Amino acid sequence: MSALFPTYQRWTIEPESAEGCWLTSTEGKKYLDFTSGIGVLNLGHRHPAVQQAVQKQLDQYWHTSNLFKNSLQEDTASLLAELSGLDQVFFCNSGAEANEAAMKLARKATGRSKIVTCQQSFHGRTFATMAATGQEKVRNGYGTMLESFEYIQFNNPEAVKNAVDKDTAAIMLEIIQGEGGIHIASSEFLQAIQTICKQTGALIIIDEIQTGIGRTGKAFAFQHYEIEPDIITAAKGLGNGLPVGAMIGKQELQEFFGPGSHGSTFGGNPVSMSAAKATLNELKKAGFIEKINENCEYLIRQLEDKLQEFPFISEIRSKGLMIGIQLTLEVAPFLVSLQEEGMLALPAGQNVLRLLPPLTVEKHEIDAAVNMIALAAMKQVSISH
Repeated sequence: MSALFPTYQRWTIEPESAEGCWLTSTEGKKYLDFTSGIGVLNLGHRHPAVQQAVQKQLDQYWHTSNLFKNSLQEDTASLLAELSGLDQVFFCNSGAEANEAAMKLARKATGRSKIVTCQQSFHGRTFATMAATGQEKVRNGYGTMLESFEYIQFNNPEAVKNAVDKDTAAIMLEIIQGEGGIHIASSEFLQAIQTICKQTGALIIIDEIQTGIGRTGKAFAFQHYEIEPDIITAAKGLGNGLPVGAMIGKQELQEFFGPGSHGSTFGGNPVSMSAAKATLNELKKAGFIEKINENCEYLIRQLEDKLQEFPFISEIRSKGLMIGIQLTLEVAPFLVSLQEEGMLALPAGQNVLRLLPPLTVEKHEIDAAVNMIALAAMKQVSISH
């Protein structure tokens, strides 16, 4: 009997080693990894620049506390500010913590309590972020939720106008609902949010946990649109495998998060900061973002070409290298077939195949992935007959 709480539905695969887009199991089988550790390994497994930075820091010191001056935190915060266009950064250890910090700051800065989020959203599993999450299955069994949360239909501009008022501290949303099925926000929806928040003084919090750090073909997904967030949150890809989260906000919010107002023992840990700084420097390199968009276009073309013959594939949704393949059948058997072919992918809900390849993926690896998806699709045809 395992000593672990059974909180995860684990695969039977156990990794032994990994590099780039490839993972090798303890049984010696190689897998093309299009999960990136659920959107974490944006630079792929064991990226040399990140590995070198982490090793250098391990040879110096691992932890002190946030009582000390920390140039590594300052450097990483400056990179995040530059890439996001915002000003101030608070470091923590995860996306849920970053979202907790964002909600605390919004309530303190506005003096209001209500936070509006979207149905089918996912913001975390801590008590506040669970309450913010617009999915009943995440909240079930935990008793009375925190009050002052209201859920609206995603991509419904009228719902925004009806929900956001002068009692609203913030609206918090994902530009792309990752766990909810790779659903992409419309310009009209985001414009309605921008307009109503300016009118009411409510803040805009954009959860970039899964969409940030280059995933969608911009440093952050909100940059595809004409929307000005007051706060964004980042994690997952920020440390390329090491635990780090960040809340990034406008300069005028600084006064509400002074000494003692918030904190995190391990937030801004030097080993994690070394990984984050190296990751962000890679993201800034000339041609890096352009290659993401080039590879996305290539991947979508290949998918559309190879999968058009399968009637149970109804739609392909994408922004950058965040792709959802809508199925009319359950995704779980498809994922098993993919693993048999030697590829790792993810579900998003019951009927969406989610692809989150490393942003460093090469065209020959895209070709291999598309071929394996097509072979897995053929297996579904034979199973259904």
